[in-house]
Amino acid sequence: MTIRRVMPVIRSEAPQDNRDFYGLLGFEEVMDLGWITTFASPSTPAAQVSFMTRDRTAPVDPDMSVEVDDVDAVYEAVRGSGAEIVHPLRDEEWGVRRFFVRDPNGRVVNVLSHR
Repeated sequence: MTIRRVMPVIRSEAPQDNRDFYGLLGFEEVMDLGWITTFASPSTPAAQVSFMTRDRTAPVDPDMSVEVDDVDAVYEAVRGSGAEIVHPLRDEEWGVRRFFVRDPNGRVVNVLSHR
């Protein structure tokens, strides 16, 4: 398995404030789906942070996202470990295949691959 990127997901109701502040730090907006916005470093595109009002299809909001090259293989490994799956593996309309799992600290991790 290859990890492509890891990014925090921060709950926020202030999209314009985030654009303004993270722009000062050099981030550029790379995605805005209305309910989630992602900012990336222009020089290191995998350095990202996302802000979410509420997850569109899941029952909980993730604390971080981990993009992997084979989400199906990771899903099987996580299921086999007995970890708590809090959102099942599924294809989302915005082009990712993902699931959520709770880590040992109680944090929710969104594990995904782009299709």
